[in-house]
Amino acid sequence: MILITGATGVVGRETVRLLVEGGAKVAAVTRDPHAEFPAGTQLLHPTKVPTLGGVEAILLSPRAAGATAVDLLARARETGAARAVVLSAVTVQYPAGHARFRQQFHAAEKVAQESGLDWTILRCADFAANTLAWAGQIQATGTVRGAYPHARTSTVDERDIAAVAALALTHPQHHGQTYLLTGEQSLSQPEKVAALGAALDRSLSFVEAAPDEIRRGMLAAGLPDEVPDRLLGSLADYAREAGPTTDTVRRLLGRPARTYATWAQDHRAAFTTGGTR
Repeated sequence: MILITGATGVVGRETVRLLVEGGAKVAAVTRDPHAEFPAGTQLLHPTKVPTLGGVEAILLSPRAAGATAVDLLARARETGAARAVVLSAVTVQYPAGHARFRQQFHAAEKVAQESGLDWTILRCADFAANTLAWAGQIQATGTVRGAYPHARTSTVDERDIAAVAALALTHPQHHGQTYLLTGEQSLSQPEKVAALGAALDRSLSFVEAAPDEIRRGMLAAGLPDEVPDRLLGSLADYAREAGPTTDTVRRLLGRPARTYATWAQDHRAAFTTGGTR
């Protein structure tokens, strides 16, 4: 049995799908009893995780597991689990933004490394799916307002992260490895908007706005303080020095990392009026 925390997130859900397709038994941790997963997936409420036996490997999402990570991995080891794969962030290795966020990820890495389990760390760049936040603006006006237009990151397709996670969860040779997962193209926000425009066959534009304006808008939309803090802090640093670019996905999966343009094509519906993700 492979246990997936953060199972309803963009990486967790895709990891579940890949594992089930590969014939693995999977338990998806979720608070939503109606969450939809491939047939055969066991849904598990977080409060039931400590009672689950027979777990062989765990995908640990620090944001989903929170303070329970230590107990979760300890319990897994006691019941015979062999390995843990941790979803972390490139900022642990290439600092950007507020220190407290990378410290949280680094702490999760340390928990896995000290758990007694075989471990693999996946330090991920910003997800392509983060740009779904632009959908409302694109649908309404065709214009994306954002801060730090010159910030450049090698955005990674969450499906590539999931593919690497599934590999590490099922193959012991990845023990003790820390992988830096990025796309292979360093793009600015205006370049991402242009890629979306090409996918939609529509003229889109990016307009620079003050960071305070973007922060106020995100808070007004109901997002917690940490979301604009994390986003704007990182963008400010990436405007000074671009985020890292690696070929790790290509080396591990034997194919190039998906491009942002490919992601945009595959998610066109999310950016059209009445579209779904």
